[in-house]
Amino acid sequence: MKITNKILIGIGFATGVGLIIYLVRNRRKINKMSQEVAEHGYETAHDILFPQKNKKGRKDIYGPVLPS
Repeated sequence: MKITNKILIGIGFATGVGLIIYLVRNRRKINKMSQEVAEHGYETAHDILFPQKNKKGRKDIYGPVLPS
């Protein structure tokens, strides 16, 4: 094999390992946050636990809202 093929395989392997480590850490962070919320007795509604995954969009309205 040429040296460039070995380099590309090494980069791909390192990227794969990095992605796996990122996903494992992210999963642990979410589990830890859920456990802390449950320990304090707060509500565990999905929109409260994971506000970054808002399905309606990222625009939040603050302040008075006039009825349409």
